[in-house]
This record gives sequence, structure tokens and C-alpha cells, in this order.
Amino acid sequence: MKESQFYYIATYGCQMNVHESEKLAGILTTRGYLPTDDQSKADIIVFNTCCVREGAEQKIIGNIGAVKPLKRQNKNLIVAVCGCMTQQSKMANYLREKFPFINIIFGANNVEFFGKYLDTYLQQKKFQNDVIIDQDYIENENSVEMVRDSTLHAFVNIMYGCNNFCTYCIVPYVKGREISRDAQAVLDEVRQLVQMNYKVITLLGQNVNSYHSTLNGNPVDFADLMQLVCDMNGDFELRFMSSHPKDLTSKVIDTIARNPKISKYIHLPVQSGSNAVLKRMNRNYTREKYLCLIDEIKTKIPNVVLTTDIIVGFPGETQQDFDDTIDLLKTVEYANAFIFMYSKRKGTPAEKMPNQIPIEIKRERIHALLALEHEISNRVFEAMKGTQQRVLVEDENNQEYLAKVQCGKVVKIPKGVKNLSVGEFADVLITKYSNGDLIAE
Repeated sequence: MKESQFYYIATYGCQMNVHESEKLAGILTTRGYLPTDDQSKADIIVFNTCCVREGAEQKIIGNIGAVKPLKRQNKNLIVAVCGCMTQQSKMANYLREKFPFINIIFGANNVEFFGKYLDTYLQQKKFQNDVIIDQDYIENENSVEMVRDSTLHAFVNIMYGCNNFCTYCIVPYVKGREISRDAQAVLDEVRQLVQMNYKVITLLGQNVNSYHSTLNGNPVDFADLMQLVCDMNGDFELRFMSSHPKDLTSKVIDTIARNPKISKYIHLPVQSGSNAVLKRMNRNYTREKYLCLIDEIKTKIPNVVLTTDIIVGFPGETQQDFDDTIDLLKTVEYANAFIFMYSKRKGTPAEKMPNQIPIEIKRERIHALLALEHEISNRVFEAMKGTQQRVLVEDENNQEYLAKVQCGKVVKIPKGVKNLSVGEFADVLITKYSNGDLIAE
């Protein structure tokens, strides 16, 4: 064995996957591996995959294939693939047949057992393949030391799986049904992170609004959990994602409004502004219900920053349906919208729906929506001029401090008036919006 062994983790998809990669890094670190940003120097390469969109899946397959020359150069290189892709039926066999140089394959539900698979492979030099269907991972959440991706930001899983079965989404089929973590375990983890001086703590789940557990025999819902976190001593900011509109309650909105520790940034995916499309998507809310929620949020949280997800070109989407989405975007005025073209996911109901939209129309619509989103976003951030904002200083250079507002927009603070430190919260006055960045003093 050479003096040092290095690992490289390629992470795709959502913040849940980013957090899973922190667990993978922890497992490798406890075995003496060091991180590297150069695949060619790695002794083990791990692909933590995503299967939400077809384009992402094809990109991952291409990137796995690109490792073949490295494997040829280094026969001892270990290649592991895990995550949502491998959790799909027959995908593990497909990857093994297409890329016989892969040494370890395991599913999204058994990340915590990666160390066992790696140890067994190193001992036996035999291909390891384990995809757990049952959600045993919930019992092992606290058993893995993590190497967190940031010294300021920390992710905390509060639940796994999804019960919503949106017709375009593969997640319930690969992640399974919803399971909430024990409230005490979540609180213990958050308290430890606060004591370690993490400044931004994000609670994660496919739908955090449906969280439910107990504490000392009493029921705990998502609003209760956030309040319990806010009651902890410490200077930190609490965030969460993702939030499903059908389960967002007035109790949650009130909890956000009254607690200064909770970020006034809410990501609330709408997916479409058309009731007909929302029904085919099985989103279980109407355009009117969604806009009522937006009105309540804006009334109770006047300084709220809203973002969303939108799917363009869902099967059967008419021009009127698309116009309804345009209108909703104009009505809500999101600071940012993550806009995607619909793509078929094998095994979902939408895959076999009639009236699939031609790619040319999808492209035309997404370009129109992106242009509108850019225009609205600029207007939202322009309107921040003259307002006071609480920011977290995350970096600095010779000329300025680099901070972020709660929704993640960069704020540049020229040096010279007051000395700030990385990791410090500061109240600033926004004086300008230029080239996509906010300028403050």
C-alpha cells in the first residue's frame, strides 16, 4: 500500500444526496482515506447518483464510463456506485453488465453499510452488490461519522421517503414510503451542531411538512420540531427543504413568522400554474389553494423570499396551461424559479400518458419562462435596495467580504468601515444590485 490513499466522490442531485455523500466521506476517512479533487489520483471513486431526470441519469452513465481509462492505468482503483439510480429495479445489473470494472454497487437505502462492503471487497477482491429494499437506514442514521462539506452549513435529515406519488416522479419508487426520524435524535444532532458553531442548519426531507414523531409521549409535527430547535441557545439560522404545498399549514407559517432564527426564505414548488396539469401531476392542490398559501405567507412574513420549481411540457400541456403558469409566475414574483423540461421516467404514470409534448415546443416554452424568471428575479433583487438584511459572512478577499442573504444570493460588502469575520452574522444595508450580486454596507 502506498503512503496515502485518496478518495473522490462525485455527487449528483439534491441536498439529500449531498448529505449522503458527507456520510460516505466519513466512512472513507475513518479508514484512512484522504479527499482529492483529482480523479486520476484517487484510489477509490464513488458515484452517488440521482435518477430524478433522464438527462442527469445519462450524464452519470457517461461519467462512469469515462473512468475506464483510469481503471486500465490503475488495476487497484476501486469504483463504487450508489444512490437513487442503483435503487431502481434492474439498474444494478445494467450497470454491472455495461461497466464490468465497477467493484461495488449499493442502493440509496444502505449508504451506512458502505464501510462493510468496502472492507469485504478489500479482503476478498470480489464484486459487492447490495440493494436494500426495506428502509433499514432510518435505524442507522446516527451510526456514521460524517465529513461535512462546510464548516458553516450543516444538513440534518428529519425524514426519508415520499408518499405523494406525483405522476412524473420516480422518488417514491426508489426511496420508499415516508419514515420520520425520532424527534429526540434530530434535536440531539442539531444541538451538537450548534455547539460546534455551525451557523446555518437545514432540515431535510422529501416533504418536511408531513414530518411526525413523538417526544416524551407527546406528538411532534414539523412546526413543533422547528420551535424546539429555535428554543435552543446559540446564534444560528434554521432552514428547511423541501416543502410540499398540500401539507403546508398555518401553524408552520406562524412558526416561521414569529421565530427570528428561522430563515424567511421558503422554497415552495408549484410545478405548474394550470389546474388541469396539476391534477394530472397528482399534486393534490389547486392553483387557487396555492395562491391562497402565498397570500398568507406574504401577509404573515412581509420580508419573505420565495422560490419554486416548475416543470414545462408535461404531457397534455396546452398553450392555455402554459399561459396559466406564466400568469402565476407574474403573480407570485419569485426571487428564483428552477425550471425544467419534463422528461419521461420509466415506471412512472406520466411515462405512458397520451399527448406527450414535442421537444421543440418544450424548448420554446422553457426559453420564454426562463426569460420571464430572469426579468422578475432582477426586479425582486432590485427592490431590496434600501432594505436592511441579515447576512452570513462566508468568505473574504482583499477588497470585500462575501456574504449571502437567506435565499443564497451573494452580497458583497466593501471593506474599510467595519471589520467582519467569516462565520459572523451581520446586519447590512443593501445599496445596489449589479451583475447579479447585491452590494451592501
